[in-house]
Amino acid sequence: MAVDKDRVEGSATNLGGKIKEGAGNLTGDEKLKNEGIVDQVKGKVQNAVGSVKDALKGK
Repeated sequence: MAVDKDRVEGSATNLGGKIKEGAGNLTGDEKLKNEGIVDQVKGKVQNAVGSVKDALKGK
């Protein structure tokens, strides 16, 4: 069974958010840090949607 593209994109968004948050922490850029946190939440939600889609495909 193929992995839903939402899971892949969600994981990538989450990872990008972690990188942004880390860069914001290093540079003291609160805006970048907060954008990273938001991206992580978006990625986790998208990954969860993909998991649900995968579960529905399996039934």
